[in-house]
Amino acid sequence: MDKNTNPFNPGAGVSPPELAGRSEVLETADTALARTKRGKHAKSLMILGLRGVGKTVLLNQIKDRALALGYLAEMQEAHDGAELKQLLIPVLRRVLLRLDRVQSTVEAVKRGIRILRSFIGNITIAAGGAEVTLGGDSEAGYADSGNLEDDLRDVLIATAEAARDAGTPVAILIDELQYLSKDELGALIRGIHAVNQAALPLILFGAGLPQLAGQAGDAKSYAERLFEFPRLGALLEIDAWKALRDPVEEEGASISDGALREIFEKTHGYPYFLQEWGYTAWNIAKEQSITEADAQAATEESIRKLDESFFRVRFDRTTPAEREYMRCLAELGEGPQRSADVAKALGRNATSLGPVRDSLIKKGMIYSPEYALIAFTVPLFDEFMRRVTVSPPA
Repeated sequence: MDKNTNPFNPGAGVSPPELAGRSEVLETADTALARTKRGKHAKSLMILGLRGVGKTVLLNQIKDRALALGYLAEMQEAHDGAELKQLLIPVLRRVLLRLDRVQSTVEAVKRGIRILRSFIGNITIAAGGAEVTLGGDSEAGYADSGNLEDDLRDVLIATAEAARDAGTPVAILIDELQYLSKDELGALIRGIHAVNQAALPLILFGAGLPQLAGQAGDAKSYAERLFEFPRLGALLEIDAWKALRDPVEEEGASISDGALREIFEKTHGYPYFLQEWGYTAWNIAKEQSITEADAQAATEESIRKLDESFFRVRFDRTTPAEREYMRCLAELGEGPQRSADVAKALGRNATSLGPVRDSLIKKGMIYSPEYALIAFTVPLFDEFMRRVTVSPPA
């Protein structure tokens, strides 16, 4: 078939042609946005899930819906080693300067800019390769204590008051929140709590790996009263078939039930892999119909491509000791496994392997779904680990 009309989009955070099986999460987000705009309390969302389940896609969808409702919406991505203050200052700066252009005479906006200037202090913030600056005076006594919780609360309240007085609600969306430290996550939750208590039109949406719910609860015990924590997983078979069939048929082609079964079985219904298999199967098909044989050929080609890129990039970030740990985890089978069983397979005690385990969690390679259990954060990564050659640590 014509590669130029291939409807599938196997990219990081790229919206698929058919967003199947996620309507409930989007409806919850719509309600939160509508209520916040009206000054009503609403639980926001912290979207949880493994790699490739569509968390970033949903954040982008929520951002688009916020913009359609008249919000100023800014999205940011956390990453290992980045400080929360460094991530938020460019976002808040853009919001306040845009509010200032919308309503240049509103004193609350001017005050918000002064308080952000206090929050910036003497540190240098880089954004997009350039240093971020904010001219003008600071607001003495606000956001200048050096205590992150107090200062972040001040600047979020000031931004939300500016949004209220300018008549323009604000949505902040942060991806990969699991990379924040406990203190940073606690400060962010406290700041949003203060905004909620004041019924101000600013809302936070976040996303992260499954451990984020536990991290949020550890950081602030009231986190579950501020946020819903929807967990995204693999799609049900009916939704996976829809995600494949509808885009194909919209391009005037077809896909057989045998091909749909083959792709669902090999991808386990994970959205990113559905896009990868669908994209490859479309390009392989010679006629205007994707057959089971095309899907089987797509399985072989997709696995080869994933092994060379999607999986390999993550594998290459790890040390020999970490790779050996992951190989043992994979050999124990699919799904969560006991940390003690991995240690036993390695002929070590669990305590001595703690640093390796913790390092893999910090790198986002594994997580702990329950006490004493561990699992891969990337679907199908166990299969990759059983295929790849692992050299023993020196």
